[in-house]
Amino acid sequence: AEMGRTLVELFYDVVSPYSWLGFEVLCRYQHIWNIDLRLRPAFLGGIMQATGNKPPAMLPKRGEYMLKDIKRMAKYYQVPVKISEGDFQRIFGTSTLGAMRFITAMDMTQPGYLEPLSREFWIRFWSQREDISQPENILAVARQAGLSSELTQKLLEMISSPAVKNRLRETTEEALKYGAFGMPAVVAHFNGEPHLFFGSDRLELLGSVIGE
Repeated sequence: AEMGRTLVELFYDVVSPYSWLGFEVLCRYQHIWNIDLRLRPAFLGGIMQATGNKPPAMLPKRGEYMLKDIKRMAKYYQVPVKISEGDFQRIFGTSTLGAMRFITAMDMTQPGYLEPLSREFWIRFWSQREDISQPENILAVARQAGLSSELTQKLLEMISSPAVKNRLRETTEEALKYGAFGMPAVVAHFNGEPHLFFGSDRLELLGSVIGE
């Protein structure tokens, strides 16, 4: 982090709608608060497996609540997340491993593009309700985010490389080391120690802890 700026790491996976909400709020506040926002693409499946966590919708009452909650938050934060009951099956049936490896490859190549690229994945999956698991869909997202076809091709080739696979695994392990059990996991490095905040509804508290 730059002098005097609080480093805030956002561990996220584009399969998670709450991560999209947290991402948009932090992207807005990175210009208002004295923070250095670092986007950390990780794999939610790995976090769930390592901690024994289950998707919220596995508990029917919680699934019911989540439908209302996401609608309210989408309206409040002005983020075009659309959710319906059918989405739970859609999430269980979609692997974001390829998408998160693609985003990781971007992080290793041109991290400046992480924000628009990640946003386009969320828009495609959570606003347009399109698939993001197939290479042709990833291509469409990359085009939408303004990537050149050369860069897109390079990133697609990187997806299957050990370097990218290891980087995504390491980032996921780093989130676990901070105590993450789901996403978004936001870690603020303040007064020489990491402070973990889970979810998109703890950002006021994060602000308070870092004196914003």
